[in-house]
Amino acid sequence: MAKVELPSDPEFAAKMGSRLFTAALAFVALTVVMSSYTVISPGYTGVIFNIWTGSLRTVGQGMAVRMPWVTRVQSYPTALRTYTMVMRSAEGSSPIDDSIDLPTREGQHIRQDISVTYNTTQERAAEVFRSFRGAPVDEIENTFIRRTIITVAQNAAGQMSLSEIISAKRGELQAAIEQKLQGELAKMGFSLDKVNLGASHLPPAIENQMQQKMAAQQQAQQAEYELQKQETLAKAAVAQAQGEAQSVLVRAKAQAEANRLLQSSLSATLVNYRAIDKWNGTLPTVTGGSTPFIDLRKP
Repeated sequence: MAKVELPSDPEFAAKMGSRLFTAALAFVALTVVMSSYTVISPGYTGVIFNIWTGSLRTVGQGMAVRMPWVTRVQSYPTALRTYTMVMRSAEGSSPIDDSIDLPTREGQHIRQDISVTYNTTQERAAEVFRSFRGAPVDEIENTFIRRTIITVAQNAAGQMSLSEIISAKRGELQAAIEQKLQGELAKMGFSLDKVNLGASHLPPAIENQMQQKMAAQQQAQQAEYELQKQETLAKAAVAQAQGEAQSVLVRAKAQAEANRLLQSSLSATLVNYRAIDKWNGTLPTVTGGSTPFIDLRKP
């Protein structure tokens, strides 16, 4: 049986060590190459921070070159990004009820849905990095942006009554929040696009009061409508009666005038003439008095 000779231990160890060293160098080289590039997603600006010099530079979307273990990269949105705080968990940025508790001037409280749309620019991205020490945008939203939205909204709502917040001055409330929030975000390198107020959620007791008030207003409006309707019908009936009375009066006046004219135009001679004109000349065979319509005293 043939005997297989294995290489001596020192020789085998040297070859294995050389191979491992080569593999390690290849791995390190591959890691260095891969770490020398980073991809900035569309709609974002990358901020590259040099940990040795402390310098910052910004790069646009696409491939960016960096120094492995010397620089770190953080991306911030230049495309519009919306942070939503609503009661329905499936619709907001948080998985739980995240609507804002707003106080009113009367001391009442309601829950308010709100969404804020913002971004930054490539020129100001480095400012965002410095303001938040390189924190990612998700962390900034959950801390600074969230807290700032709540504070600004509560301060603005506290100057208004409940009815003003949910109806009469809702547009003014949104404008006030937008104006104040724009200044607060700008201090940290962000630009505010818009603020949208969503649904207002009233406590059950206040909701019942509002519904009762609305029902009473509707009843009052219906009663006023019925009153106006009856007044209109009454005015129409009066107008009709006045018209009929006026018509009767006009006819009566016309008839009276006709009678007056007829009476003033009659005379004894005319009456006799009319009678003789229609008489056939035959005297009555029986008479108890003078012959009618003939006055024999006159020629």
